[in-house]
Amino acid sequence: MGTNRTVPTEEPVVETVETTSALRRPAAADLSNALRELLADVFALYIKTKAFHWHMTGRHFRDYHLLLDEQAEQLFAVTDDLAERSRKLGARTIRSIGDIARHQRLKDNNEEEVTPKAMLSELCIDNRHLTNLLLSTHRICEQHADVATASLIETWIDEAQRRSWFLSEIVQHL
Repeated sequence: MGTNRTVPTEEPVVETVETTSALRRPAAADLSNALRELLADVFALYIKTKAFHWHMTGRHFRDYHLLLDEQAEQLFAVTDDLAERSRKLGARTIRSIGDIARHQRLKDNNEEEVTPKAMLSELCIDNRHLTNLLLSTHRICEQHADVATASLIETWIDEAQRRSWFLSEIVQHL
């Protein structure tokens, strides 16, 4: 009585970076680079949001001040998850303010005087830009089947879109 047994084939050895992830080295490198830039952008937007929070003036000071504080807290919360995800992939991450400046794609605002409308408009544009950068990074995750990073990014996309929406609604009625 013959049995049709299939002989298990050996799994190919996957070259990985020292990581808890099963991603191959090129995939981990692609994702790590994208996450480093994304982290720099989130830090840059956090600092700008916090600076505008500190320098807000005008009739709706309290409302805008509280909104920007809430948005800054949300951005700051993303930084730790981003950096830790990069470390899980076996990569180094941002180490200093200078490192942030070298990798950020969002522009700083160093103006002495910025009107509330200009602040909110700029933050709206920056959050939309961040959404596009998150989408771009999500595509890299999809190319390398990195479901864990993609899942995190999907939440951040929703948060960035929500920040943009709130800011856009305010700016349209100023």
